Amino acid sequence: MTTNETRRSILEALAAGPVSGPQLAESLDVSRAAVWKHIDALRDAGFEIESGPNGYELAAVTAYNGPAVEYELEAPFSIEYHDSIGSTNDRARELASEGATDVVVLADEQVGGRGRLEREWSAPSGGVWLSIVTRPDIAPAQAPLYTLAVSVATARAAREAGVDARIKWPNDVVVPVGEDGEYRKLSGILTEMEGETDRVDWIVVGPGINANIDTDALPEGATSIRDEVGDVDRRRFVQRLLEEFDRYRTDLEAVVPAWRELALTLGQRVRVERATGEIVGEAVDVTESGALVIETEDGQETVAAGDCEHLRPV
Repeated sequence: MTTNETRRSILEALAAGPVSGPQLAESLDVSRAAVWKHIDALRDAGFEIESGPNGYELAAVTAYNGPAVEYELEAPFSIEYHDSIGSTNDRARELASEGATDVVVLADEQVGGRGRLEREWSAPSGGVWLSIVTRPDIAPAQAPLYTLAVSVATARAAREAGVDARIKWPNDVVVPVGEDGEYRKLSGILTEMEGETDRVDWIVVGPGINANIDTDALPEGATSIRDEVGDVDRRRFVQRLLEEFDRYRTDLEAVVPAWRELALTLGQRVRVERATGEIVGEAVDVTESGALVIETEDGQETVAAGDCEHLRPV
């Protein structure tokens, strides 16, 4: 049994109630001294373990780090945590190139984060900044569904925290303002992939969520969970995001229907900037691959990628 597996087993035993050191040593087939060292390491990692007459007991988990997020996570991801990092996506790409899969790079702050189209992305301490490394057995045409799945997972986790989170095509999670399609941005997602014409080698999906951050530390037009409803338990938020993402990546047919339910863009008048020019019209649907269907004066157009802006109704 590895060190991590041993510590997970200890945590599971403690969560069930008080358990003595000798009982732990016997059940794990380790020495009492080893149990004490593991307990000490878990306390250092932020697990509040109390010692009483009946043994050790887990009182609370208040830490935000790899072991804390992995504890009680109902999805098959390992967590690589950093207090500060240049970019979680850059690190995730390194791991992907080394053959890793189902690894999440998580950080308290990013100091070199970037958004779509190389836009600057503010990622201060207190946010939720992560990148997920996956190696799905899918065709490249299905890869956009992974981005949509993360936007659905992010929006659902935010809604569970009390935020009226919706999705702006293709993948921004936003909070509506008024009735005219206006919004404040809560989260963006940067997706990168490598593969060949017929298969995907790896996909890295990197959502960045403004969680426990004052809005005056964010770009204009952005909001945070703190500003909307107060601080969130980031450990639980990350767990719920990963659990929802895992649910949808194993059921890709459910992604677009779930996306539609949360979409703020559908029914809005939009302008989409593409390399070949702009399209203006009403967003009426998304295809099964996540492309946006726009009703224009000249008929319907389907847009696979572009920069989408909500316009005021005519």
